[in-house]
Parts: sequence; C-alpha cells; structure tokens
Amino acid sequence: MPLEAAPTSKGMLWTGRILSGLFVAFMLVNASIGFSKPDMVRDGFAHMGIPYGLHNAFAVIMLACILLYAIPQTSVLGAILFTGYFGGATITHLRIGEPFYFPVAVSVLAWLALYLRDSRLRALIPLRS
Repeated sequence: MPLEAAPTSKGMLWTGRILSGLFVAFMLVNASIGFSKPDMVRDGFAHMGIPYGLHNAFAVIMLACILLYAIPQTSVLGAILFTGYFGGATITHLRIGEPFYFPVAVSVLAWLALYLRDSRLRALIPLRS
C-alpha cells in the first residue's frame, strides 16, 4: 500500500524551499573554499588531524551530496549522505575535544528543510501533536 502524501501548505513549502536554498548556498561556499585551498583549509585539516591531500576529495564529495540534495527526485538520498558526512564531522570534533553542535545543527537544518518541502517524507515520518 503506497503512502499518501501529507498535505502541504504554501507557507510550509516555501519555508522548506528557502531553508533548502540557504543550506545549499552554505554548502556550496564550503565546497568552493575546499577547492580554493586557502591557508585556513590547510590549518583546519592539520588541526583536525586529517591529511591535507584529502581536501579535494572532501570538496568533491560535498558537491556530489549538494547535487543529490538539490534535485527533488534524489533529495532524500542527498540528505542521507549529508547525515553521514556531518556524522563524520561530529565525531572528528568530539575526538579532538571541540564542540560538536554545529555539524549536528546543520544536518538537522537539512532534514527540516526537506521535511517541510517534501510531502512524501512527512507521510513517512508523521509528527503528531
């Protein structure tokens, strides 16, 4: 039996689209910084204990996740992959004793935006009052 799509108000849909746009813009800036190779990227990788030679791989992975998240048909897959990406960021921050809230918050933002704009996801995960 297929899931019936949950109703979507225009406000909910546009809020989800705006949040998704902000999330995608933020991630595009992060990916472009990774490709531009500023000193802060080199310093950040060293601080986290990650070999600097992986910076291009991180940026390519991020671009692939952005693309999947931005396309409505693959947006759930993109959100799942971003959850894994930010899970790695979270454990890296925990490992070096730094606050881990930011990657968790960004991951929650990605899912919230998707939840607001995708009626199929709301039908799959109904929140009840």
